[in-house]
Amino acid sequence: MEYKIQLLWDNEASVWVATSTDVPGLVLESGSFDALIERVRYAIPELLELNRQKAPFYNLTFLSERHERVVVAL
Repeated sequence: MEYKIQLLWDNEASVWVATSTDVPGLVLESGSFDALIERVRYAIPELLELNRQKAPFYNLTFLSERHERVVVAL
């Protein structure tokens, strides 16, 4: 099974947030991008089991977005 995970940077909280429409209940956050990916990798099997979607393996696609505002000093 293929699952898409969205990773978005929250400027106000200074954390990465992981969500997915493919995995009900997935909402995780971390200040570290790599740490968040690891947390997601461990949470996915448990969440899918709770949603009765067991499989021998899972293909995860991570899609990340980070928007920054750059102020130019004149």
